Amino acid sequence: MRVLVTGGAGFIGSHLVDAFVRLGHQVSVVDDLSTGSLEHLNPYVTFYELDVRDPALAEVFERERPEVVSHHAAHVDVRRSTEDAVFDAEVNVLGTVRVLHESARSGVGRFIFSSSGGAVYGEPERLPVDETHPPRPISPYGASKRAAEEYVELFGAMHGLAWTVLRYANVYGPRQGDLSEAGVVSIFARRMLDGRPCVINGDGDQQRDFVFVGDCVRVSELILDGAGAGRTYNIGTGVPASVNDVFESLARRTGYTLAPVHGPAQPGETYRIYLDASKARDELGWEPRVGLEDGLAITVADLER
Repeated sequence: MRVLVTGGAGFIGSHLVDAFVRLGHQVSVVDDLSTGSLEHLNPYVTFYELDVRDPALAEVFERERPEVVSHHAAHVDVRRSTEDAVFDAEVNVLGTVRVLHESARSGVGRFIFSSSGGAVYGEPERLPVDETHPPRPISPYGASKRAAEEYVELFGAMHGLAWTVLRYANVYGPRQGDLSEAGVVSIFARRMLDGRPCVINGDGDQQRDFVFVGDCVRVSELILDGAGAGRTYNIGTGVPASVNDVFESLARRTGYTLAPVHGPAQPGETYRIYLDASKARDELGWEPRVGLEDGLAITVADLER
């Protein structure tokens, strides 16, 4: 199968690419390397260094003729989105629309969209949050992801494009960068291994649903051939963990002895959220396999290599 992965040199995208290559698919990657890395790029893919907003994306589709598009290219920094909502919307909304336009024009059969279960729901009215919970974003990032979801559904209806939206919880694991709040595991682990201070924004009691990147990859493997078409799925563990919990666990694993430094809470960040992923379990047969303690151990070991 011919698969195009946008953001395929990035954190989640590069793991997806590796899995698709292992499965024997013909994979091409579009990435502008703004946050992705050539170090993470699988050597057995065709690579295009390109912004998804660039009209030249049409040439990639013409050349590669993908049957499946997995769209992971995005601006993911919640804090920067509050400072520059225009840029955030340009990448996450207009970029997605261009990828959808080229997918429809080229006859792509399957479109997988990476969304954010940690941002589109806002501050939840009930926990854990299932897919019927009304989206109420509290950041431009969350709003841009929700708007992009609407475009995915619209293009599906207009052009017969089979789509699936994956609303990830807080994904962590090897290759994660440290440019946003979502990368708290990577940020803390790197700073602890280097013996540098760690800053916790707010009181640290804010809770997140941390899901290991390998578990997220398995979802795309399950739906690559058509399962879950026309559906939106939460992808998380349903188990809340506070930022303080993550700090303490990583400190134990790295032998870190410095006390955390507490800074001000950041605007646009949800205080407490964890996801109900039973729909993915019941319809796709997916469940998370890697618990937080094991996932943190894998992440630290990868950074120590």
